[in-house]
Amino acid sequence: MSDVAGSRRRDGRLGIGIIGAGRVGPVLGAALGGAGHAIVGIATLSESGRDRADALLPGVPVLPIPDVIERSELVILAVPESELASLVSGLAATGAWQAGQLVAHTAPGLGIGVLAPALAAGAIPLAIHPAMDFTGTSVDLVRLRESWCVVTAPTPVLPIAQALVVEMGSEPIVVAEADRAAYAEAIATARGFSAAIVGQAAGMLRDIGVESPGRLLGPLVRSSVENALAGADSDVPPPLLPLA
Repeated sequence: MSDVAGSRRRDGRLGIGIIGAGRVGPVLGAALGGAGHAIVGIATLSESGRDRADALLPGVPVLPIPDVIERSELVILAVPESELASLVSGLAATGAWQAGQLVAHTAPGLGIGVLAPALAAGAIPLAIHPAMDFTGTSVDLVRLRESWCVVTAPTPVLPIAQALVVEMGSEPIVVAEADRAAYAEAIATARGFSAAIVGQAAGMLRDIGVESPGRLLGPLVRSSVENALAGADSDVPPPLLPLA
């Protein structure tokens, strides 16, 4: 692998490998592949992961993790946050990381500190988290173009992380290393609250005989969320409504 200046090919395209075929990795691979990058391999051990890879990344080989890393100029680590540190350090212990190689993870609550073992080997650390709820299907490619991605990276290479986000069709927003945990808490709060409230309301409607509560609630929830989001971007938040 070449140095930092050579981490991109002359045409600006990258050979990208993906570790993890949950709901996030194949979607990001498909988005970057659509931007002209070469997806050189994906690593997954599950049948569901293979199915997602086949659907979103047809023709991309499923390979062992070391082979994916060896072939890649950019490695995307799309694994659960709880598994990330041990994966990165374990690969460092085997000498897998290469100097000049871009390494990006997608965990919301972690910045680039978790990639320190890769950095010590000369890799370039990036933290990129799309602020959206993934389905693991092609629907996400449309939603990604309507979403923001939080990026954290060393200042000299921050433009690389931002450019990758733009190439995926999303908008980048920079969050400092020290603020990643607070960001993750905000994301989890919004996701959990939305799911809980919609589930509760749907259950109440089913109890009174409404057969398709999701269809009834959809326009209401979407319009309510849009109004709340408009208020979130203003200096004066909307008033809280009584629960009863």
